[in-house]
Amino acid sequence: MRLPSRPALIGAITVLALTACGTGTDSGGGSLTLTIAANSIEGGKNSESAQWIKQWLIPEFEKTHQNVKVLFQPSGVDDEQYKTKIALDLKARTGADVIDVDGIWVGEFAQAGYLKPLNEVGGATVEQWEGWAQIPQAVQGLGIFDGKKYGLPQGTDGRVLFYNKTLFAKAGLPETWQPASWQEIIDAGTKLKAAGVPTPIQLNAGTAMGEATTMQGVLPLLAGAGSEIYAAGKWTGASQAMKDALGLYRQIYGGSGLGDPKLQQEAKGRDKSFAQFAAGKIGILAESDYFWRSVIEPQAGVAPMKDRDQAVGYAKIPARQPGGGIRGQDFVSMSGGAVRVLNPFSKNPRLAWDLLAFMHSAPATKSQLAGQARISSRTDVNDEVLTADPMLKYIADEVLPLTAYRPGLAVYPQVSTALQEATAAIVSGTSPDEAAAAYQAKLEGLVGGAANISG
Repeated sequence: MRLPSRPALIGAITVLALTACGTGTDSGGGSLTLTIAANSIEGGKNSESAQWIKQWLIPEFEKTHQNVKVLFQPSGVDDEQYKTKIALDLKARTGADVIDVDGIWVGEFAQAGYLKPLNEVGGATVEQWEGWAQIPQAVQGLGIFDGKKYGLPQGTDGRVLFYNKTLFAKAGLPETWQPASWQEIIDAGTKLKAAGVPTPIQLNAGTAMGEATTMQGVLPLLAGAGSEIYAAGKWTGASQAMKDALGLYRQIYGGSGLGDPKLQQEAKGRDKSFAQFAAGKIGILAESDYFWRSVIEPQAGVAPMKDRDQAVGYAKIPARQPGGGIRGQDFVSMSGGAVRVLNPFSKNPRLAWDLLAFMHSAPATKSQLAGQARISSRTDVNDEVLTADPMLKYIADEVLPLTAYRPGLAVYPQVSTALQEATAAIVSGTSPDEAAAAYQAKLEGLVGGAANISG
């Protein structure tokens, strides 16, 4: 699922017809009915997922639950439309028993009373599930809000630094590179510039890059400075960590020649950065593993690199200084992804949990991957299916255990835009202190005042 383009104002929903789905009702003959809802539909959006649910999941679950009939409620609409429909169903205490949602919606739905923690719905067996031991604690965070587990994470991703080994060799930099601090990134960029590399460092900035600025840039840097955008019920304002993050933007785009300010302001700047990296014009680029598997993929990539496996290296994003990241980490990342949740109004909540747990079992997870090298939430499955792709295995083994997630709150997209505007100001010549102060003022207006901000 993609991040919604704007927050859904759940409390203000007054339109659209409510669509009731079976929530564990008796379908006759003593059997029970469970329903799965997902924004996927055969022949349309997320078609493979819909096919998996209908052709593998449902028959396999019904084999071991012979008194249960599982129905699939497909959708193939814009994510915001799907979100609204799910919210309406839950508000009306109807809807499917097991529901696919974007991880970033979890907190918003929980605060609205539309979701409850898994163990409150599914009972004591939830905590006894074997799968928890296979999902890294950091990855579990995708479905956690205020310290409580609301959903099971599906596939996820991770942010790293990609670099061009050919350009690194030209600049006298090592083929295997792992910076231990932000300064080592700047030092590498300086050497790349001296070697004639057109754009030594690409760190997404500005509003034209949209959420890519926030997820690939600001949030990892903030985590590397020891802070999260939302923690303990408060939003991070013009703190020292925020100023440090904006300060690194200043080092790259403030006249040093390490980054290309104009590229950050172009409507298609991110796509252009992809093409420039593939063409050997960018030395270091901060991106998610999507860049590896879909952008520079040698055969079908958006900007294919025939020599990707030989020419492209990847490294963890370092903290500002060793040990300076969140949780005292040396390295940091950010991740996104979808989760599956239980409808708290299900008429058969324990059985609904059985279905949810089965959907996230190792056999089901492996079946859904259908032979593709993609990152799942389960370590045991990743260990088996990612052996042919060292980069994705690197993400699963090295990056996911230290990752973090965006807060699943309705106001987050607006906060994200304010962060993007702060980096745009830096690119345009504003100082970090001034950009942080302007961000703080906007944030106060978004989150209800300074009392809800830490800094």
